[in-house]
Amino acid sequence: MACARMAKRLPPHPARLPLVLALVATGQAGAQSEAAAVPQQLEKVVIESSADASRQGLTKVYAGGQVARGGRVGLLGNQDIMDTPVSTTAYTSELIQNTQSRSVGDVLLNDPGVRVARGFGNFQESYFIRGFILNSDSVAYNGLYGLLPRQYISAELFERVEVLRGASAFLNGATPNSDGIGGSLNLLPKRAPNQPLTQGTLGVSSGGQSQLALDVARRFGPDRSTGLRVNLARRQGDTAVDREGVALDLASVGLDWRGRGLRLSADVGYQNHRLSRTRTNVTLGSAVTTVPRAPDSRSNWAQPWSYSNERDLFGTLRGEADLDRWLGAGWTAWFAAGARRSEEANSLANLTLTNAATGAGTTYRFDNTREDRVRTGEVGLRGQLLTGPIKHELVASANAFRQDKRAAYGTSSTAAASLIQTNLYTPTLAAQPSLVTVRNTLADPATTGMTWLRSIALADTLVMLDERLRLTLGARHQTLDLRSYAYDTGAQATPYQRSRTSPMAGVVFRLDRTLSAYANYIEGLSQGESAPSTATAAIGKVLDPYVSQQKEVGLKYDGGRLGGALSFFSTAKPRGVVTDSKDFVAQGEDRHQGLELTAFGEPLPGLKLLGGLTWLDARQRSTGSASTDGKRVIGVPRALANLGSEWQVPGIDGLSLDARVVATSSVYANALSTLRVPGWTRLDLGLRFSTDWAGQGLTLRARVDNIANRAYWASSGGYPGSGYLALGAPRSLSVNATLEY
Repeated sequence: MACARMAKRLPPHPARLPLVLALVATGQAGAQSEAAAVPQQLEKVVIESSADASRQGLTKVYAGGQVARGGRVGLLGNQDIMDTPVSTTAYTSELIQNTQSRSVGDVLLNDPGVRVARGFGNFQESYFIRGFILNSDSVAYNGLYGLLPRQYISAELFERVEVLRGASAFLNGATPNSDGIGGSLNLLPKRAPNQPLTQGTLGVSSGGQSQLALDVARRFGPDRSTGLRVNLARRQGDTAVDREGVALDLASVGLDWRGRGLRLSADVGYQNHRLSRTRTNVTLGSAVTTVPRAPDSRSNWAQPWSYSNERDLFGTLRGEADLDRWLGAGWTAWFAAGARRSEEANSLANLTLTNAATGAGTTYRFDNTREDRVRTGEVGLRGQLLTGPIKHELVASANAFRQDKRAAYGTSSTAAASLIQTNLYTPTLAAQPSLVTVRNTLADPATTGMTWLRSIALADTLVMLDERLRLTLGARHQTLDLRSYAYDTGAQATPYQRSRTSPMAGVVFRLDRTLSAYANYIEGLSQGESAPSTATAAIGKVLDPYVSQQKEVGLKYDGGRLGGALSFFSTAKPRGVVTDSKDFVAQGEDRHQGLELTAFGEPLPGLKLLGGLTWLDARQRSTGSASTDGKRVIGVPRALANLGSEWQVPGIDGLSLDARVVATSSVYANALSTLRVPGWTRLDLGLRFSTDWAGQGLTLRARVDNIANRAYWASSGGYPGSGYLALGAPRSLSVNATLEY
C-alpha cells in the first residue's frame, strides 16, 4: 500500500511510467502476499460506491479529475456525456476541495453558462443559467427537489455538482418555485469509497474566519458491502467585508448497502447558517436614472442589528432492485423518498437608492420568520427490450412533492418621514426601529402556502446502427396544485390547479469515436404569473402554466484527455402583460438565444483546463409596449467567459499552481434598458502542495480570489422584473491544511 501511495504522488511524466507501474505492481503483490497469509480468506468483491444506489454506479472521472464523464440526466439516469442529447457538466469533489469552494455558488464560478445572483430582499443564493433564474430551493438533492437549505447550500456535503443546461420539465418535472427554465442543478451526496478515508481540514480566511472539517468513511462486512461516511464542518468569524460575520455548523451521515440484486442508500444532513450584518442588495429607486458606481469592495452599509438565520434538517432514502429474474436482463425498479424541515428568522434593512450621484438612500426594518415542511418521493422502472436491430431503453416513473409553508413578517414605519436616511458610500448606522405592522405571529408563523406537484413520465431511447444513433422520445404529465392563505385571517385564495403534458425529443449521432452530434426539443413548465395591482380589471387572476419551448443543436468532443462541447440553443418563455383595458393576459415572450462552448480535461501531462464561453441574446418580444419591445432582459449579459487552468510545477513533486479568470459583460437593471450595469472581470489564483508528514498525506492550499480587489456589481436581478444590484466580493485570502490518515 505504501508503494501504491508513492506511485500516486509521482508526477505524470512519460519517462517515469515504467517506475509507476512497477511500484503499483509491487504494492499489489505485497497486498496479495498479505492476503495469502490469512487462512480461510474470503473472496473480495470490489464495491463501486454509488451516490444514488443505481445499477450503473457513479460515473467515472474525466482526465484531470475536475469533471466527470457524465452524470444524472433526470429520469434517464446516469449517462455518458457523449450519449446524452442535452448539455451537462458534473463538477467533482476534487475540484470543490482544491478551489476551496464553500457554497454551490462558489463551485459554479467555474461554469461559463452560470452566474450567481441574490434572492429578492434576502441573502438567498440564486443562479442565472442561460439567463434564466434558478433559486437554491429548486436545486435537486440526489434527484429530488426541495430537500436542501433554501437560502445557502454549503459545498462540503457533496461528491458532485451536476449542471444540466436547458429546460427540463420532462427530465426532472416542474420545480416547486416555477423557475429552472434555463437549466437545473443536481447535487450528489458523498459515499464511502473502497479504501478507508479519514481527512481533517483546518483553515483560515480574510477577516479571521476559521474553518474546521472532518470527513471519515469506512466500508464494513466480509465483502465491504456496507458503507458509512460522516462529514462535520464548522466555520466561524468575520469575512473580508467590513463587520460582516458568518457562522456555519454542518453535519451529514451517508449510508449505503449493496447486495446481490439490491442496493440501498440513506442520507441525513443538518445545516445551521447564521449571518450578522451581511451586506444587502441595492434597489434603484424610481427616480434614479443611472447606475451608481460600485463602492469599495470591502464596504458594508448593512445596519448593525440586521441578521439572517436558517436551520435545516433533511434526509433521503433510496433503493433499487434488479428484476432480471422476472423481466429479463437489465430491468430494475427504484424508489426514493425525502423530507426537509427548516426554520428561518431574519431582520433585514435593504437599501433603496434615491440619488445615484451622491449614494443617498433609505432603508427600514423588515423582520420575517418562515417554517417549511417538505415531503417528496419517486418510484420508477427501467429496462431494455429488443425489436429486431433496435434496442429500446425504457423508463417509467411517477413522483410527488408537497411543501407546507408557514410565514410571518413585520415592518417598521414605511412613511417617508420615518425611513432611515443612509448612504451607499458613507452609511448611517441607526438604532433598530420598532415594528409597527406585524402580519401573523413572528414567534409562531401561520400557514401561508401549500404546493403539491405530481407527475408520471415515460421515455423510450431507441439505440440503432451499432449504438451510433440514439433517439429519445418521452412525455411527462404534470399536475400543479398550489394554494395560498391570507396573512392574519388564513382565508384561502382560489386554488391554482392545472395540468400539462410536457414532451421531449432528443437525438445523438456518433460521427466517430471522438465526436457526437446532438439535437433536442424540450419544454419547461412553470406556474403562470399572478395579476399585478395595476391590472385593476383582473384582481386575483392567475394565468395558465407557462410553457417554455427550447430547441438546441450541438457537437460534443471527447479526445480522451481533452473534451468539450459546442451548442446553439433558443428558449422562449411566455410573459404576462397588463392590457390597455387593465386586464392581465399572456402575451409576448422572453427569448434567449445563444452559443455555448465548454472545454475540460488534461491536454498535456500536468496541465489541466476548465472553462468556456457563452454568448447570449436575451430579448423581450411582443410585450405590448414600444418602450420595452426588443429590449434586453433584466440581468442577462451578452457574453460570459471562464478560463481555469492548473499546472503541476516540474521538478517540485506535489506543487500545483492554478488560475481562474471570470468575465461577464454588461447587463441592464430595468426593462427599458436604460440603466446599464458595467461588465466585470476578476482573477483568482491558487497554490497547492501535497507531501508526506509523519507518514501521513498532507495537502496545503492557499488561494486569493479577486486578487486585484476589483469593485464591481456582480449581478442585477434574481427575481422577475426586478433589477436590484449585488456588489461583488472583495479580495479574499484563504489557506487550509488537510491531513489524510
